[in-house]
Amino acid sequence: MASKHSIDSQLGSVNIFSECSKKELKAISRLVTPVHVEAGRVLTTEGEVGREFMVILEGSARVERGGAPVATLGPGDFFGELAVLAGVPRTATVTAETDMYLEALNRREFSTMLDENPKLAKKVLIGAVKRLYDLDQKSLH
Repeated sequence: MASKHSIDSQLGSVNIFSECSKKELKAISRLVTPVHVEAGRVLTTEGEVGREFMVILEGSARVERGGAPVATLGPGDFFGELAVLAGVPRTATVTAETDMYLEALNRREFSTMLDENPKLAKKVLIGAVKRLYDLDQKSLH
């Protein structure tokens, strides 16, 4: 697992953080909590209340809606933003396919991060809107 001092550079390689300055990455790295999970662990459960936003640094996860696989997430991907931003139930179940290293932010930390970095807030909001659009499109078919 990456040590805390190298988290800044790892976060900088994640798409949503790519426009952040070194100073902003350092501030974000102070907010995140590194998490190691083993393959098979359920990270979020569809319909449940969500309290954290997660960024994948290493490993992969399967995303399911209504028990059907809809996506695979890997390094640089994130999930949990809809539940944390809007306070809505989780829209999908996410399960670790491999051992994973994640960075997690709880609702308060996530809100602080977005307040302090408008560019990042915009990227996260666009990502959330795209996920909602995809969900809507899938429900129409």
